[in-house]
Amino acid sequence: MTRLLIHITCPILLFCLCTAAGAGSLSSYQDNGQPARYMQYIIDGKDTIYIDDLPAARVYEKLPRQKGREWRKYYRLVHNFSKVYPYALVARELVAEVDSTIAADGLKRGKRDRYINEMQKELFNVFEKPLKNLTISQGAMLMRLIDREVGKSSYNIIKDYKNGMAAGFWQGVAKLFGSDLKKPYDPDGEDRPVEELVEKWENGEFEGLYYSLFWKLPPEIEMPSKYR
Repeated sequence: MTRLLIHITCPILLFCLCTAAGAGSLSSYQDNGQPARYMQYIIDGKDTIYIDDLPAARVYEKLPRQKGREWRKYYRLVHNFSKVYPYALVARELVAEVDSTIAADGLKRGKRDRYINEMQKELFNVFEKPLKNLTISQGAMLMRLIDREVGKSSYNIIKDYKNGMAAGFWQGVAKLFGSDLKKPYDPDGEDRPVEELVEKWENGEFEGLYYSLFWKLPPEIEMPSKYR
């Protein structure tokens, strides 16, 4: 399952290194300093009092521990979502760059294939460690979420970036684990519980939900700094 996950995700992510060279000056500026920021102040006698707006503090509710099969299933769903959704978001951002890069460079099939293979080797080294720690159920959810964010199935992703034979092979492997790379994401049906978590994430409510269930903040995801 690990190899399947990596083969599915790497074709999406492999072009991210293309943009690294062009982003050097911006990253350096962000890493080495921030723009000048001026604060209001008032003078009260010999005291200078600075005025600033502080971000709102969030107070999360701790719900009583729930029992039962359905609650355990929901706990697992929320936990797995927290583990994999950040990778799906990375995929979404990079696919937009993939399409524009291919169009701008006009790579022919041979050069395109060589380029993909070279970049894929490097990305295997970067992403193999975090992806291999995913469980089968987390990997299956990641594939579903990539489908949602990218707008195409995992099968078509492999087919587009590799070839139909590779897509067919990994579809066969996925079937052994009870998955179907061709099956579209269904936000109003089977995938509705996951879609509700996406909506909470987008509304800034997921962290509060996670804390209310587990009494702690979501775990920090192991993500290479280049892709955060």
